[in-house]
Amino acid sequence: MSSAKPSFWQDVAWRFEALMYDLFVGVVRALPVDTASDMGAWLLKAIGPITPTQKLVRQNLDLAFPDKDEAWKANVARAQWDNLGRTFAEFAIMDRIRIANGRVEVVNMERLKAIAESQTPVVFISGHFANWEIMPSTIVDAGVECQMTYRAANNPYVDERIKAGRMRYGVRLFAPKGGDGAKELLIAMGKGESVALMNDQKFNRGVATPFFGRSVDTAPGPTRLAMRFGTVLQPMTVERLHKARFRVIVHEPIEVDDTGHKAADIDSTVAKVSTFIEEVVRARPEEWFWVHKRWPNDAYKPGTPKAP
Repeated sequence: MSSAKPSFWQDVAWRFEALMYDLFVGVVRALPVDTASDMGAWLLKAIGPITPTQKLVRQNLDLAFPDKDEAWKANVARAQWDNLGRTFAEFAIMDRIRIANGRVEVVNMERLKAIAESQTPVVFISGHFANWEIMPSTIVDAGVECQMTYRAANNPYVDERIKAGRMRYGVRLFAPKGGDGAKELLIAMGKGESVALMNDQKFNRGVATPFFGRSVDTAPGPTRLAMRFGTVLQPMTVERLHKARFRVIVHEPIEVDDTGHKAADIDSTVAKVSTFIEEVVRARPEEWFWVHKRWPNDAYKPGTPKAP
């Protein structure tokens, strides 16, 4: 938990939130897997469109797909709330959504097995696709020693519960983002462990890369790690097949450019990552995380011109 002592009322609020979290998890875990997934979909399809976040979802769709009609964007907006609701509910039952029970199929599992057997670290990258928690559980199930990054919840009591929930499906290594997390990742790779990071969200002062026809800031950290340890970026994506059943795809590795010009090589490699993410989003837009500001703030101002 945070070292800074919270105020009495802040602590009370956190504890109440943790109690609500426990009640939600208790209800979800009492249900069959698909029923729990359906419940999450129903909740967010009912609540999501009446929240302020709905405006952001539609702005993002306008920025990414300026030439699509309003009916198409409305359908994607509804579908992404369905997927997001399912994902949140499924988080409580991830230990029941596994390869072993047939709920997860893996394309190119042999690539993961080869990584596990070689003991040569790679940098796994992905985005917030479908249920993104399926990616780390699949890496664990394949026997790959891997350091997983996560963003700690603001509520420390809830954060402890989230970590405990991940432990139920085998994800036991956590590297908080930031300076300390970077050190942990370097230590892990130095010991031959792989690392896994999301590479699809806004990163202030990151590398400027094209994304749906506009420039966005993209985190260079994964590329820098791969460059430092002479390894590859290993993309993985998750697709929702039906309710709480998924397909994980282990894609061809992305090689880090090596022209001898380090800064340029980082920029060009990060651009390849951004292109990969865009291709996946275009193929299955209803399964991406549209509820965050991926583009620069100026892009959201009224009167922003369409992308070229």
